[in-house]
Amino acid sequence: MRKLIFFFSIIILAFSCKREQSKYPHVLIQTKLGDIEIELYPDKAPKTVAAFLSYVDSGFYKNTSFYRILNLENQPTNAPKSELIQGGMWRTNAKKAASIPGIPHETTQQTHILHTNGTISLARTEPGTAGTEFFICIGDQPGFDYGGVNNADGQGYAAFGRIVRGMNLVRTIYNRPENDQYFDPPVDIFDIVRK
Repeated sequence: MRKLIFFFSIIILAFSCKREQSKYPHVLIQTKLGDIEIELYPDKAPKTVAAFLSYVDSGFYKNTSFYRILNLENQPTNAPKSELIQGGMWRTNAKKAASIPGIPHETTQQTHILHTNGTISLARTEPGTAGTEFFICIGDQPGFDYGGVNNADGQGYAAFGRIVRGMNLVRTIYNRPENDQYFDPPVDIFDIVRK
């Protein structure tokens, strides 16, 4: 009888853990160096998450790369410093990346997802121009938040999720060889898929 109670307790515990883990959608960035797991927050950044997941589901990230890096040594001395790795389809299919319509900008003031270590966010030029390109923060980057110093318009970037597994891999990628803010060579992303 005790074995039976123990067995059912384990099953109930396993199901409750699985439900808790699936509260938010997760995606895997599959690279040649391993996988990075990211948790997305559609309740806080609904437009950004919906767009990103539509790109994932459409296969846009198949055979793309992490291609850009900002570190403390490769930025102008008079610019606000930041640390990140950037990826997407720009290096592998710039024409398609440029054809994606911009996503309405969700600021950190709206979402309350700040650019802390491991946050994923969309790259952009002007508010509302973000598309398929994304970056992952290395360390806390308050200059990317609403009112921060890294955007002349003060609107910051649209953060929409956070790494839950694989930050060590992000740091490995961050430490790869680079030339003038671009990885040399880029780090292959085989695909980004829902977990």
